[in-house]
Amino acid sequence: MAQISRRTFLAAAGAVAASAAWLRSGIAAATITPGDADVLLVIDVQNCFLPGGSLAVTDGDKIVPVINALGARFHNIVVTQDWHTPGHISFASAHPGAKPFSTTKLPYGDQVLWPDHCVQGTAGADLSAALKLPTAELVIRKGYHPTVDSYSAFNEADGTATGLAGYLKERGIRRVFAVGVATDFCVCYSAIDARKAGFEAFVVDDACRGIDAEGSLAKAWTAMTAVGVQKIVSADIA
Repeated sequence: MAQISRRTFLAAAGAVAASAAWLRSGIAAATITPGDADVLLVIDVQNCFLPGGSLAVTDGDKIVPVINALGARFHNIVVTQDWHTPGHISFASAHPGAKPFSTTKLPYGDQVLWPDHCVQGTAGADLSAALKLPTAELVIRKGYHPTVDSYSAFNEADGTATGLAGYLKERGIRRVFAVGVATDFCVCYSAIDARKAGFEAFVVDDACRGIDAEGSLAKAWTAMTAVGVQKIVSADIA
């Protein structure tokens, strides 16, 4: 499998446009019945990313009932949280004169500079109170190193593993179903890294919401499809 780096995602993948025919080809047709080898990966459904939060994703709250319904269908559920230190390197406020959503070069590649969000121990970093997943088995916290960001549930931006791949493999998991926010960042990177780790990967589109900054959503789907991530909807899951 070709390696998709963090640097090439924002650069090379942006050159490919998503056509309607391509989108159709990425949708799985068969109904899927989750089993013991499947995991629902619930990505960053935290207050900062929901309406009223410091980095709110439009309509992010609307995916919560969909995720809750999916949770009842899966034997295995893993949840992730962004978990940043105060003054994290990914915050625009940590770079004098920088504006949110600008980019900078860091040792591991291009970095979008975000508004302060999901700071450890704050209410904004908490999972949504509306998220009801009582059978979730594991919470993975990411982005907690002050000088390294992490979009992916599997790897920090510098390639350091979070341990999720090893956990899933020891549990006999073969298929990862990703939901949450944002489609074009943390969901995208997690799905791509799931493929790199050898899992089948699905993104449940109606259980996700994207930021879509300067075409980032189309770029994300292009990058995901290029490595075999499959686009489905919640109705495809029995």
